[in-house]
Amino acid sequence: MIARNATVAVVGAGDFIGAEIAKRFAREGFAVYLGRRGGEKLAPLAAEIEAAGGRAIARSLDARKEEDIAAFLAEAEALAPLEVCIFNIGANVNYPLVETTERVFRKVWEMACYAGFLTAREAAKLMLPRQSGAIFMTGATASLRGSLGYAAFAAAKFGLRAVAQSAARELGPQGIHVAHLVIDSGVDTAWVRERIREAGGNAEDRVLMNPASVAEAYWMLYQQPKDAWTFELDIRPFSETW
Repeated sequence: MIARNATVAVVGAGDFIGAEIAKRFAREGFAVYLGRRGGEKLAPLAAEIEAAGGRAIARSLDARKEEDIAAFLAEAEALAPLEVCIFNIGANVNYPLVETTERVFRKVWEMACYAGFLTAREAAKLMLPRQSGAIFMTGATASLRGSLGYAAFAAAKFGLRAVAQSAARELGPQGIHVAHLVIDSGVDTAWVRERIREAGGNAEDRVLMNPASVAEAYWMLYQQPKDAWTFELDIRPFSETW
């Protein structure tokens, strides 16, 4: 592993997709700056990256708070130039429309859309003086269509996609690659498996996406040459209908 003078910040560094993204970029020599609510939960991931010869710093972060995300990314930039910023907050909830409270709708929007806007804006402020960098955002099937029970989640993810589109059009000509990744699949996590069981299904009967595969998609996006940047990439298992 050859250390780079560059940082990747993962906003929403959870136990599955976020963790795999962090490990993938750490293997390529990036310093990894990890943020999530309850930052103490990141200690095992940071230790794993360090044990493999990488560099990792974990922080508690509420990405819905303007001052928190600004400070978090400024600290990442102080570690080494912020080369990549990945927004990976989900907020996937399912409620019938008439049972979706105002609080639920607002909270989901704050986590999956508003926090993404704050992240993109603050990352851009740091990258624009260098005219380089990458801002990647994790979307979902709900980014493209609202399904039964997903009014709150789809509204937030639609909004995040719009933020990414606007940012890509503005920042691309200034050397910053903005991309939106649509994960059109259930991801193989304990939470998803439990939701399948609760719905009366069997997780073993489905092909779920490996979080490491999502990380590979992000690494591929990062490596694209400037004359062939992808804005939106959608990925799904071979067996998924679409």
